Amino acid sequence: MRLLIIEDNVKLAESLKRGFEQEGYAADTVPDGIEGEKRALLGKMDYDLLILDIALPGKDGISIARSLRERAVMTPIIMLTAKDTVSDKVQGLDSGADDYLVKPFSFEELLSRVRALSRRSRETLPPELIVGELTLKPASQEVYLAGKKIPLTLKEFRILEYFMQHPGEVLGRQKIIDHLWDFSFNPLSRVMDVHINNLRNKLQKHDESITIETVRGIGYRLSP
Repeated sequence: MRLLIIEDNVKLAESLKRGFEQEGYAADTVPDGIEGEKRALLGKMDYDLLILDIALPGKDGISIARSLRERAVMTPIIMLTAKDTVSDKVQGLDSGADDYLVKPFSFEELLSRVRALSRRSRETLPPELIVGELTLKPASQEVYLAGKKIPLTLKEFRILEYFMQHPGEVLGRQKIIDHLWDFSFNPLSRVMDVHINNLRNKLQKHDESITIETVRGIGYRLSP
């Protein structure tokens, strides 16, 4: 899951980014409203959720949310603000936000809101992803192969989940990076390949028929 944090308090934004990355999410930060809106529009197929401050330089969060919805960008939005009156909350939600959080807040509360919106966005997906003998449970973050639980790191779980949403499809390197890493990730780095190789080894240790194929010059494919 990849998040876009549009927040002009750099210290807060970086703190949120670190917190989400420790939970296995990828997160980008933008401190300006105009640039943030551009990033949200350009990455509308890459970001799973936006965390949007209301008071931003360049363009405020209310206007950004309204503009994104008018352009049919339906990425879930959690709006952050120091204002806590009923009218402020109504204005934020009416602009197109899905949730509203008043500063100061705990990271745990924000994380729970992100998880709730993530579950809501998954309602069109089955509670389990199944490819051959491989079963992945998004809610509990568990993976089973031929009935046996396979221990994975958070990043390995996110990678496998993405592959299982596209079984048999060749996923290009950049497409995987765009979905699972932040904007600053170096595409020439071999970090992604190391994670995928570790995941492949764990799966094949239990069942050699399940493999993540390397498609030379293009990317990878999950083959049951």
